[in-house]
Amino acid sequence: MFSARSNEVSPFVVMQLLQRASEYENAGKTVVHFEVGEPDFATAEPIVAAAQQAIAAGRTKYTSAQGIPELRQKISGFYSNMGIEVAPDRVLITSGASGGLTLLASLLLDPDDELLITDPGYPCNDVFARLVGARPRPIPVQAQNRFQPTLAEFSAAWTAQTRAALLASPANPTGTMLPADDLAAMAAYAAQQEGFLILDEIYQGLNHGPSIYPSGLAVRDDLFILNSFSKFFGMTGWRLGWVVVPPEAIAPMTKLAQNLFISPNAPAQYAALAAFDDDAMAIHEQRKATFAQRAVMLRDGLLDLGFQIPVIPDGAFYLYVDISHTGMPSMDFCWQLLDQFQVAVTPGDDFGEHHSNSYVRFAYTTNQQAIDLGLQRIKQALTAWGIGY
Repeated sequence: MFSARSNEVSPFVVMQLLQRASEYENAGKTVVHFEVGEPDFATAEPIVAAAQQAIAAGRTKYTSAQGIPELRQKISGFYSNMGIEVAPDRVLITSGASGGLTLLASLLLDPDDELLITDPGYPCNDVFARLVGARPRPIPVQAQNRFQPTLAEFSAAWTAQTRAALLASPANPTGTMLPADDLAAMAAYAAQQEGFLILDEIYQGLNHGPSIYPSGLAVRDDLFILNSFSKFFGMTGWRLGWVVVPPEAIAPMTKLAQNLFISPNAPAQYAALAAFDDDAMAIHEQRKATFAQRAVMLRDGLLDLGFQIPVIPDGAFYLYVDISHTGMPSMDFCWQLLDQFQVAVTPGDDFGEHHSNSYVRFAYTTNQQAIDLGLQRIKQALTAWGIGY
């Protein structure tokens, strides 16, 4: 009845878990949320105040499809502070990172082209390829390589039909960064094949230690960079992101944005101007430190319970956890943990097929009291299920 493409799209299990969790909460139960990658903090007050001022001033009309010049200049300055020169014209403001991926897929992919993605990786990536008639081609990535592809794996996966690759650094669900030398080599290989490399940097800034590089643009200037105000800047519901593109892509990207989106959300753009100011950045940095503290607390608690975490993440706010010792497939583990003990975590099945039954993703986007409660309940679950730790 409906399109073949829509039938190819798999359900997003984490959203089904969230719906079930909401049902338990509506019934008066306390649920510990480790499932959704959304910071628990409210948007920083300077950003909220800027939005209120913009709305009061009537800044609610269409803007340029590329976004307001002031915000593109702010983002250019953001890169300049990292020692990277990006002209404002190369920055396009998008309706969230999803809007950015829609534009990039429309620009770079034709029907029957291939888009290389990682497995595990962000579950919606393949959908953007499918919606333009292209095909996702997963690269299985290994724990011993920090869940990032090697150049050998990358080049072996690239075929005559491959047009582009989408990699992430830091990545979801693993939180790992792609080594700079590998990123440079893969970008060079893609260029040699007359293809493109898109680098997802929506977790940029959420590093737990010194960053390998501040942005992929410090490694190679011809990358297509995808970013968002959702994670580091804590603006998930505002639906605002940006892309940085090579100069030759500016005009066709703008044309696509005009047709597909008309313009990004106007009040959100004016609010985002304040996201880069010193008072807001101080809040973001403090929250980043809090995430790092939560990471240690959750990591140590899970290790004490017998779980394996093969790779300690470089950033983001996730732990990709091996649950093999439970003897349970990840989907069963997650649903039983939620239904019996009201702890919500995301199964590896949401992120691909490569060893997905053995992994679950924990998001430490909840406070330390909730993390402690969640660990207590997981301990109770293991005891009830007869699983040693």
